[in-house]
Amino acid sequence: MKLDSKIPEGHISEKWTNHKNNLKLVAPNNRPKIDIIVVGTGLAGASAAASLGEMGYKVKAFCFQDSPRRAHSIAAQGGINAAKNYQNDGDSVYRLFYDTIKGGDYRAREANVHRLAEVSGNIIDQCVAQGVPFAREYGGMLDNRSFGGTQVQRTFYAAGQTGQQLLLGAYSALSRQIGLGRVQMFNRHEMMDLVKVDGKARGIIARNLVTGEIERHSAHAVIIASGGYGNVYFLSTNAMGSNVTAAWKVHKQGALFSNPCFVQIHPTCIPVHGTNQSKLTLMSESLRNSGRIWVPKKKEDAEAIRAGKLKPTQIAEEDRDYFLERRYPAFGNLVPRDVASRAAKERCDAGYGIEANDTNEGVYLDFSTEIQNKGKQAAYASGNHNPSPEEITRLGKKWLEEKYGNLFTMYQKITDENPYETPMKIYPAVHYTMGGVWVDYNLQSTIPGCFVAGEANFSDHGANRLGASALMQGLADGYFVLPYTVSNYLADDIRTGKISTSLPEFDEAEKRVKDQINSFLSNNGTKTVDYFHKRLGLIMWNKVGMGRNEQGLKEAISEIDTLRAEFYKDVFVPGSADELNQELEKALRVADFLELGQLMAMDALERNESCGGHFREEYQDAEGETLRDDENYAFVSAWEYKGPDISKEEIHKEELKYEYIKIAARNYK
Repeated sequence: MKLDSKIPEGHISEKWTNHKNNLKLVAPNNRPKIDIIVVGTGLAGASAAASLGEMGYKVKAFCFQDSPRRAHSIAAQGGINAAKNYQNDGDSVYRLFYDTIKGGDYRAREANVHRLAEVSGNIIDQCVAQGVPFAREYGGMLDNRSFGGTQVQRTFYAAGQTGQQLLLGAYSALSRQIGLGRVQMFNRHEMMDLVKVDGKARGIIARNLVTGEIERHSAHAVIIASGGYGNVYFLSTNAMGSNVTAAWKVHKQGALFSNPCFVQIHPTCIPVHGTNQSKLTLMSESLRNSGRIWVPKKKEDAEAIRAGKLKPTQIAEEDRDYFLERRYPAFGNLVPRDVASRAAKERCDAGYGIEANDTNEGVYLDFSTEIQNKGKQAAYASGNHNPSPEEITRLGKKWLEEKYGNLFTMYQKITDENPYETPMKIYPAVHYTMGGVWVDYNLQSTIPGCFVAGEANFSDHGANRLGASALMQGLADGYFVLPYTVSNYLADDIRTGKISTSLPEFDEAEKRVKDQINSFLSNNGTKTVDYFHKRLGLIMWNKVGMGRNEQGLKEAISEIDTLRAEFYKDVFVPGSADELNQELEKALRVADFLELGQLMAMDALERNESCGGHFREEYQDAEGETLRDDENYAFVSAWEYKGPDISKEEIHKEELKYEYIKIAARNYK
């Protein structure tokens, strides 16, 4: 199979404009004759469904939540990037493009990333028009803050709930189209399989999660916008329901799956506190604007803190190791996520961790310096040029509360510790997945008519996503890319007519779904779904996590294969198919995670280099930084499904060519 990325000719700054000018169109009077299915209604799916509905297409949108407002996009806290240069600090479309390529350790497709940077400013205008309450400066201009991997302020934000506010904006646009009858919304429905007719995506099989009914839905094109696969690790920052099923079913129908080993570990999560925990909580990267990350310089101090004999506030300034500032002075606490995560792991592995959990893993995120600095500024601004220490502290805390109040409240409710008084405890955890379904420049998979958007595709972030770029990509795909590229594909379908759901291809797909459901419900197993999911998660975290090596990856492949066989033999799924059955939902999802987990380990074993979130311990420089092999591994891995034996999957490679950026070793020092 030869991969054709369909990257347009011309200078990179003109590719998208020229491409749009030459795409085929569907006339407004023909659009109501065409059906489009959108799976997932987070930022990418909701914006795509709303935009296509506004254009006049007949859209069916599906989400497994009770409302699109519950999509995991709401969990994005810190902000959304855009190259508007409001701060006049040297930002530009090219700078955003460059930072994103560099942040991804030179493993992203150049043309896609530049397009993302180009449309970023339009996203902010669109969202402001929808009423998204972005933070503003005193004069009324939209405010910006910094995020990791950049030296400019380009992140627009709405307190610590940016994702929620952006999703409400997209949801309002979607709701308008639902009200006009252009979008038909299917809540509490899960896509179970893709239906292909004559090689093209022509519909899906869905399960009504409330009644258990298996439904057939046809369309002229299908858009997958179902998010990432971080929950393969069991413990992650993702919502409990987040899964890979839609993307994986597409893969099993012929869409290639790219870079599955590229997984982002987020540095600022609340540490694991026990073996019965089922989810991890993310503390926004925006906090690294104001917090300083440290551990004690002395091991005995770290041991005393873990034993409860010493408090962090009792550690003198000279006895604190601000290790990010020490190792990366140019960026300090705002290095990219993969760099910050590995640095924290290195300190904890060396015995300096401060959390009294099973692994002694945790570092501090301390706001005391910011409280003092902002308190002095606030006092001075009010005319008090000689404030007392108490006044400085009071004003500094007030400033922090206005900026991050909801995040601090969330932390205190979870940990019962006041982050205004004592440093937050944080540690890296699985967050975002850069891998996903392979798509070309038009966001179309290797299945004609099957498009993939947002985190479900691989296209924009390379081996590591910069903070505040997930929201940017989701909305760019949905609002500003798919309306053009999907229309280009559908221009040949205006005479096709309604796709019948009585075709034999729908019969076959429905049978596959029902057979799998019946096999789980009739299985005489003894173990719960979570039992197997947790075991998979431990294998993945320990051997396909922050640090990977050849031996561990080979062990992981074998162990997951054995676990998968045991899962099908011994899993117990209670209840029936014709009812609300959450154990059945989980079983179907974990079945996909088991297959994907094996492929992730295979992909990591194939890539004999370290880059971004993929850290092979054999490939690091003298200072513990990633050691890329640009001569042999400057490619996108794209895996082809070859049947139930995942070890038989075949790898295809899309060569990455950099014409407008000089490829170089990442340096944040």
